[in-house]
Amino acid sequence: MARAQQEAADGGTRLTQLDESIASLMGDLPDIVAVQFRKLTTKGLLAIVPISNQACTACGMVLPKSFIQAVRMEETLFPCPNCARIVYLPQVDIRSQGKRPRRGAAPKVGVQRFSGPELMIPKLAGTTPEEILSELTDKLKAEGYIEDTKNVLDMAMNRETMSSTAVDHAMAFPHVRGVEGGGLTLTLGIHRKGIKFDPSSRKLTRVFFFMVIPTAASAFYLKLLAGLTQAFRKTENREKLLEAKSEQDLWKALVKCTKSTVK
Repeated sequence: MARAQQEAADGGTRLTQLDESIASLMGDLPDIVAVQFRKLTTKGLLAIVPISNQACTACGMVLPKSFIQAVRMEETLFPCPNCARIVYLPQVDIRSQGKRPRRGAAPKVGVQRFSGPELMIPKLAGTTPEEILSELTDKLKAEGYIEDTKNVLDMAMNRETMSSTAVDHAMAFPHVRGVEGGGLTLTLGIHRKGIKFDPSSRKLTRVFFFMVIPTAASAFYLKLLAGLTQAFRKTENREKLLEAKSEQDLWKALVKCTKSTVK
């Protein structure tokens, strides 16, 4: 999944590093597990998915309690009886609340389906990756999109240790996958001076797109990521974000610049 995300966000030399890491990890798997995993990934990116509300989060099949108990014992790998993906019970159940549209409201299109002006932060103040991610998760909680900021923050930081989500053009796409409830949600933050978000790079990051992603939306997230990258690798579009002085200004710039790239 990390490789697919990097590829959607313009690829770059990090793809080679990820390929090497993936090959090394695959080499550590027992042969029978490696074969099973490769077979699943030929059908889609989601080969391993969590159980939530007693159901497989990929296909939605409600699982018998005896099956869930066997998964909990962690003595072997268990495929979902319906979709064959490997299932597991997450140690922490992260949930997002989302918000229902007002009755009579016009249908939302493009990036408006995943965000809103209340989720814009035109002036991030943090100076470290953790402080930046804390501001972004706090915004999601303040606006009623998530409940548990600590676990969401921990998961986001753990994702960064795997492979930084910072890319070229002073942008980063931190995120948390496997969130249940609600829908894919995006909050956008701007840091005027920029911070060193990727510890392996000297480049500064100024634009942060942070997303909480339900398991079922993982594949679509890649399309959103590609659309955002396509729009904001253009200098003139990034400048519109950086010039925004208010939440409304930032929101209008985001919607306008992604009109043709995020459907």
